[in-house]
Amino acid sequence: MTPRCPLGPRLLQVLLLCLPLPPPPRAHRFSAPNTTFNHLALAPGRGTLYVGAVNRLFQLSPELRLQAVAVTGPVFDSPDCVPFRDPADCPQARLTDNTNQLLLVSGRAQELVACGQARQGVCEKRGLEDVARVLYQAEDPGDGQFVAANAPGVATVGLVVAAPGRDLLLVARGLAGKLAGGVPPLTVRQLAGPQPFSSEGLGRLVVGDFSDYNNSYVAAFADARSAYFVFRRRGARAQAEYRSYVARVCLGDANLYSYVEVPLACRGQGLIQAASLTPSALLAAFAAGPGGARPALCAFPLAELDGSMERARRLCYTAGGRGPSGLEEATVEYGVTSRCVALPADSPESYPCGDEHTPSPIAGRQPLEAKPVLQLEQPISAVAGLQTDGHTIAFLGDTQGQLHKVFLNGSQGQVYHSQQVGPPGSAISPDLLVDSSGHHLYVLTAQQVDRVPVAACPQFPDCASCLQARDPLCGWCVLQGRCTPKGQCGRAAQANQWLWSYEDGHCPHVQSLLPAHRPRQEQGQVTLSVPRLPTLAMDEYFHCAFGDYDSLAHVEGPHVACVTPPEDQLPLNPPGRDHVTLPLALMFEDVAVATTNFSFYDCSAVQALEAAAPCRACVGSLWRCHWCSQSSRCVYGEHCPEGEDTIYSVQEVDVPVRGPGACPRVEGLAGPLLVPVGWESRLALRVRNLQHFGSPPASYHCWLELPGELRRLPASLEEMAGDVGLIHCQAQQFRPSMAQRELPVPIYVTRGEGQRLDNAHTLHVTLYDCAMDHPDCSRCQAASGSLGCVWCSHGQPSCRYGPLCPPGAVELLCPTPSIDTVEPLTGPPEGGLALTIQGSNLGRDFAEVQDAVKVAGRPCSPEPSLYRTSARIVCVTAPAPSGTTGPIQVAIKNRPPGISTQHFTYQDPILLSLSPQWGPQAGGTQLTIHGQHLQTGGDISAFVGEQPCPIQEPVCPEAIVCHTMSQASPGEAVVRVVFGHAQRTLLASPFKYTANPQLVGAEPSVSFRGGGRLIRVRGTGLDVVQQPLLSVWLEATAEVQARGARPPDPSPRRSCGAPAAAPQACIPLEGGLLQCSTVCSVNSSSLLVCHSPAVPDGARLRRVFFALDNVHIDFARASGGQDFLYQPNPRLAPLSREEPARPYRVKPGNVLDVEGQGLNLGISKEEVRVRIGDGECLVKTLTLTHLYCEPPPRAPQPTNGSGTLPQFVVQMGNVRLALGPVQYETEPALSAFPIEAQVGLGMGAAVLIAAVLLLSLMYRHKSKQALRDYQKVLVQLENLEIGVGDQCRKEFTDLMTEMTDLSSDLEASGIPFLDYHTYAERVFFPGHGSCPLQPAREGPGEDARRVPVRQGLTQLSNLLNSKLFLLTVRAVRLIRTLEGQPGFSQRDRCHVASLLSLALHGKLEYLTDILRTLLSDLAAHYVQRNPKLMLRRTETMVEKLLTNWLSICLYAFLKEVAGEPLYLLLRAIQYQVDKGPVDAVTGKAKRTLNDSRLLREDVDFRPLTLMVLVGPGASGAAGSSATQRVPARVLDTDTITQVKEKVLDQVYKGTPFSQRPSVHVLDLEWRSGLAGHLTLSDEDLTSVTQNRWKRLNTLQHYKVPDGATVGLIPQLHNGRAVSQSLAQSCPLGENVPMLEDGEEGGVRLWHLVKAAEEPEGAKARRGSLRERDRERARAKAIPEIYLTRLLSMKGTLQKFVDDTFQAILSVNRPVPIAVKYLFDLLDELAGKHGIEDPETLHIWKTNSLLLRFWVNALKKPQLIFDVRVSDNVDAVLAVIAQTFIDSCTVSEHKVGRDSPVNKLLYAREIPRYKQMVERYYSDIRQSSAASYQEMNSALAELSGNYASATHCLEALQELYKHIHRYYDQIISALEEDPVAQKMQLACRLQQVAALVENKVTDL
Repeated sequence: MTPRCPLGPRLLQVLLLCLPLPPPPRAHRFSAPNTTFNHLALAPGRGTLYVGAVNRLFQLSPELRLQAVAVTGPVFDSPDCVPFRDPADCPQARLTDNTNQLLLVSGRAQELVACGQARQGVCEKRGLEDVARVLYQAEDPGDGQFVAANAPGVATVGLVVAAPGRDLLLVARGLAGKLAGGVPPLTVRQLAGPQPFSSEGLGRLVVGDFSDYNNSYVAAFADARSAYFVFRRRGARAQAEYRSYVARVCLGDANLYSYVEVPLACRGQGLIQAASLTPSALLAAFAAGPGGARPALCAFPLAELDGSMERARRLCYTAGGRGPSGLEEATVEYGVTSRCVALPADSPESYPCGDEHTPSPIAGRQPLEAKPVLQLEQPISAVAGLQTDGHTIAFLGDTQGQLHKVFLNGSQGQVYHSQQVGPPGSAISPDLLVDSSGHHLYVLTAQQVDRVPVAACPQFPDCASCLQARDPLCGWCVLQGRCTPKGQCGRAAQANQWLWSYEDGHCPHVQSLLPAHRPRQEQGQVTLSVPRLPTLAMDEYFHCAFGDYDSLAHVEGPHVACVTPPEDQLPLNPPGRDHVTLPLALMFEDVAVATTNFSFYDCSAVQALEAAAPCRACVGSLWRCHWCSQSSRCVYGEHCPEGEDTIYSVQEVDVPVRGPGACPRVEGLAGPLLVPVGWESRLALRVRNLQHFGSPPASYHCWLELPGELRRLPASLEEMAGDVGLIHCQAQQFRPSMAQRELPVPIYVTRGEGQRLDNAHTLHVTLYDCAMDHPDCSRCQAASGSLGCVWCSHGQPSCRYGPLCPPGAVELLCPTPSIDTVEPLTGPPEGGLALTIQGSNLGRDFAEVQDAVKVAGRPCSPEPSLYRTSARIVCVTAPAPSGTTGPIQVAIKNRPPGISTQHFTYQDPILLSLSPQWGPQAGGTQLTIHGQHLQTGGDISAFVGEQPCPIQEPVCPEAIVCHTMSQASPGEAVVRVVFGHAQRTLLASPFKYTANPQLVGAEPSVSFRGGGRLIRVRGTGLDVVQQPLLSVWLEATAEVQARGARPPDPSPRRSCGAPAAAPQACIPLEGGLLQCSTVCSVNSSSLLVCHSPAVPDGARLRRVFFALDNVHIDFARASGGQDFLYQPNPRLAPLSREEPARPYRVKPGNVLDVEGQGLNLGISKEEVRVRIGDGECLVKTLTLTHLYCEPPPRAPQPTNGSGTLPQFVVQMGNVRLALGPVQYETEPALSAFPIEAQVGLGMGAAVLIAAVLLLSLMYRHKSKQALRDYQKVLVQLENLEIGVGDQCRKEFTDLMTEMTDLSSDLEASGIPFLDYHTYAERVFFPGHGSCPLQPAREGPGEDARRVPVRQGLTQLSNLLNSKLFLLTVRAVRLIRTLEGQPGFSQRDRCHVASLLSLALHGKLEYLTDILRTLLSDLAAHYVQRNPKLMLRRTETMVEKLLTNWLSICLYAFLKEVAGEPLYLLLRAIQYQVDKGPVDAVTGKAKRTLNDSRLLREDVDFRPLTLMVLVGPGASGAAGSSATQRVPARVLDTDTITQVKEKVLDQVYKGTPFSQRPSVHVLDLEWRSGLAGHLTLSDEDLTSVTQNRWKRLNTLQHYKVPDGATVGLIPQLHNGRAVSQSLAQSCPLGENVPMLEDGEEGGVRLWHLVKAAEEPEGAKARRGSLRERDRERARAKAIPEIYLTRLLSMKGTLQKFVDDTFQAILSVNRPVPIAVKYLFDLLDELAGKHGIEDPETLHIWKTNSLLLRFWVNALKKPQLIFDVRVSDNVDAVLAVIAQTFIDSCTVSEHKVGRDSPVNKLLYAREIPRYKQMVERYYSDIRQSSAASYQEMNSALAELSGNYASATHCLEALQELYKHIHRYYDQIISALEEDPVAQKMQLACRLQQVAALVENKVTDL
């Protein structure tokens, strides 16, 4: 039978296997939040993975996609108790996590064996296809079924082994708990039979005293013959030393007669930690040894291991356990009575697996020892082995989450790859599994499961990376050109075809090329040498690829010959290059076997690249190019054309004329090198090798490249001896425009018509002009004598070339020195100041001025190194008394002295004080030194101690500003200032270096981009910082930088006395960075207050740090690791959305709701400032999208310049948002009224008042009593009307705070939507319970009948898929036939419609077609009667089909759009109802929208906060360290059941309701002190009973105080704990709340108020008593006064109601295509039938969608969410749903005094909602039509969501029952229809009936 796929809710069922889901994306990791993984198992063949976790079992696909999940805990349990049913049997039981201890797959039975620590480690069997399906679970297990260790720290290992006809379970476990002493360490257990997991009658490893040995098991393995167990234990008789062991048991030995164990030793290492079995060896990981050895891996050959065991067995069988030396080498261990014996020598062969008479259990004494093959740094926690292609690979997982791949090559292991798989610090579990294909490895850690490829060969793109990876499973497949495992390379067995890195690891390569390059003009052969070339078949060949050109290759051994491409197939040379290089590849088909580069050169391009020396470039290049002298050409080949001299390439050998040295060339200038401007000069150049030009002689020319001109001069050749000659250029006068004194001019020589001679090097002549840089006589005369410059007084005096000056005009003596400037003008009396004198004619050389300078009459010593001829003298002043002043004098001998106009003054600088007097040792403090005459000299430097203090310009007479440098340690340092050679010290006020400031906290760590958020920074030593900054580095584009920053002033200067400039907000830095900063204020030594800097949009954050002078501290370091984050600036909508320019009208006392986006991302509500004019609007609540503030009670005044109305301004840090003007609603002021009219009005009013008083006196007697009665009522009403606004605001603020917390919870847990299947069940089959489609139970012997029934139902499905069968062309249709039967009720119609929906769900396109046809018929039917009544109710099958169709199509819209606001509305209602008292008997509540559910009496109550114990210790002693305390809000008037409901809501917050324990199976226990436990209940012996009225117990009754500690414990019923099963396959009904006026034994129950005492029957007969009751109620102050509570509740929930309606009726998102399709169909039907009345069409759309689907969703949210909806919440939802219904009607909404209160509540909002509905219909009508293809595509996608074959059959079975009821009528209808006759539909239905019924049984 096909596995059943139930539709009912299943415990945490995530994915149903029978759903045909589209393939999801590939996954490589699986994790589950807040879940710890324990074990991993793999189903062979299936590839399915099973994960055992704490309290969960997961089923995963091979790609790690979640397929199913089962819950296994927590459970009430204790390791000290045997499994119990009644909690009284185990008082110490508590809620305990159930850790998975053993997880195994039984392949034969297709079962999963899962054992947890709970219930003494009992196991259960589950289905491999669905882990949530329990196949076996022991209800009352005996101690023989205790399998796993009952403590999570004690390991359990096991194997499922195949025995003849059955599977056996071998389990090994350590010692755990006092009840585990009787459980042997190793047992054989049965998996099938009457008592699964029992070891009765099977083998046990009998141990004398388990605690003496304390086996700790590591792993269990099996090969074809034996099972192996690896463990650690102590020696016998409680020896302290632990050793490592391996034990072996024959697979067929169910009695453990064959048990043998031997010690294992890895030389120098500790105990074994993990192990794995390969076909050839046992791989074992050992801990680090005592001598400092690192953790290691040892390999024990399996043959040696078995040999060691066989030796021990043979010695114990035949030699009493003693070896040849007489020493005991084998013994019987574990304190049993058996001993080693001396049986016949052939006993080991005769009894290979032992027998009853053979000794057991045998332990070898001689350890099997091995050397470590590998050592690692970290401890190894997991080992897996793989043997493939003759190689052994080990996979090692360490305790830090790293996976190491190891190649075991002989006796050594090599790690060839390591990767981080698990989270750092999380150990890899020993369950390291390789899949059956050997391609993937599954790695388990406590938090996740990863799928890692065993070999990642394809990730290596080339041969080099493939072989360098050293992966033994990968090699380079040469002819395929890819990295592959050996098995995937087709010719791997042939030589040189598959290259392996552990052999000759060299890739195919071109070893040599002959020739190495070729001229591009010449096509020829190239020979490649490729060693180790693979051999090809006879019909295969290699070819060469020169770029895109292919050439067939000829192969001889390692040599490959190819022909180069012709010139026209080659690409052009790149610009500036003389060759082109192409990739040359030796190809096999399209695979490159070996590659290199090959160059094609062009000799003609070589000479063009170096115009100054073409011959040298030609013959000196890398190529074989030769130079032809006569034609000046560079050619390839052997030589030049006949008759021309050839200068051969330097590459040639044995040729006399070769290389650059043989080229004709100009070697240099023969004279002159310096050419004066304006004087005619003749140039000569030395040449060589001109004989190569031969004859006849040719003309020569010299060429000079003058600025802006190329000048050609005729030249002549003068031949000299040998190959040397001279070229004489024609004499020429040069007058170029010169900007400098000397101008180098390049020169070269040409022969004939442009043959350029090579320049041996760069040649140029130097033109010079004496007038340049010689402005005065002294500098002219100081010029180099080789230039011949003189000072000429002819005309304008100037410096000229000597021959150009007339003889009498040459001046030999220069004029008097001229002094222009002197700096500085002050100096210290000590002298030693460097004084700079600038002017002209200040001497021709230093000797002239050496003793020529005086300053203020004192000599000044010039510095020779700083002297500049004629222009500058720098001299050092001599000492002089302070106050000395005078000019500067320069006296050159033989000339009068030059005297300055400026005077120099000697003055004494004085240091007085400094500020501040301390700063951080890191430096950066801006230090101000105060004094007198500080502007002395020009060379001023400051020092703090030995560290320089760079001075900030300018130096002022009274102050010097400098910045301190860093100091090695804190302490005092003397400040000194150096003025030239004079020094002044401030000894009285040393500067104190303090310890650097430290930051220990900074918050908040987020801001808007606009900045301005207050950041509080805590630390130490902050008051020493002078200018703390908060700075941000940003990566910004040039556009952002230009917008957000100004470049910093490279030399910022301040003027003396001016205040310091504030730092720029943003400045650009190097590397494209932008720095934005704000200055922080120092609040105290421990607190800085900063504002976050504003950052431009588009810039990316790089660094945020505090700059505390020179101390830079990153924000993350200051805040404890929290990085600073910038959020986008908030956006707020204008207050008046429709017309932003109009003032927003505010009612005093109302809370303003401002909508926006991202409001609380970068600020808290306390920091937001909202102003209305000059008044403040107090912020109450700030959410992501809403800001609520309370405006001033009176209208504030507008601020300056903001107009006549106050502006509404929101300030969030620097972000200022103006949302428009605000106008307060006030009573209209009276207009001016004439005084005469006022007098007349006053007199009239007086007369009127007198009349009223007279009438009042007359009426007083009759109404005095009534006025007295109502006076109090009127006052109360007035106060409540005024107070309801304040109350509503406060309630709304509290509610928004709660909803904000809820939103954060929902981010973690999500909204508890029902899965699609449960949702569809509840909508399709309302009122049918949770399992409407239960398969019928099969009786004995019915297996044979199942097949024909299934065939019949399949034929029925085919028949249903015939539209002709459902809707024949005549009126006789199946649906109409059924609907026409008298006994076919409305319930039957709906049931059949839902069955059809389910049966046709896999073909929604077909179902939609059926629905369209039926709707068309329905419209035709109602058009004849009253079209407005169509779809008003659900009376026909088509109407129910429409409901189901909409539910299918809108499920996604519910989850993505409308579900969240609807869920928030539900939670808001629940929160508000729970805040007030709720009567548990009458169901009335203080907070409600439904007046019939309003608790009108005034009940005193007090909110309490209970501390609920949650966790493993919750059921034990209070205060257990393992428990957590969760606060829960309750009321002291709550009954105990109400308290439990609220407590469960808080404890299981975020958990779907179906997965919580029921309130009726738990008791509430009040804990007080260490031993005070009191179980609370609604009724007990302490309940108060008076006059047959018993009051339910409350917290008030028990006097439970605020903050009391409570716990939830299992409820006892008849001495047994009530089952806490969270899910039933088919629950029988729902828990019904306490009925009104509940009675028991004549005693009536009451909670807050007593119900009417008279019975219901008497109420109808006592009309007079009603009047009397009404009077009595009025005397008690009319209960209707409490109706204002409805207004408060309504106002509080208003936002959530609006959000829900907006989500339903909004078209901001795309309208679901099904809605558009349905409305278009209704428009089409209206047009078809000529209906033009818009009201009728409005009614059709409302009835089909809003009233049919959305009202149902509003009234019954349990159809959508997995939640509990209480009666009071249901009553509130009913009012909201009725409001929605009223909003959908077209008639005008009128209310009056007699209208129901529920309609009065929303009378103001309904017109607005009506407009929303109209706009919704209009927008849908105007949107583009839904095409047939789009609709069909959407329907096809939806069809897969419920395509359960099994349930389709069950639906068909149910449907057939209805067909069977009216079988004859349907057959008759089909037989009468001619088309049906043609299709033989009646015959086909009869065949179905024969198969299904056949008088046999149901399916």
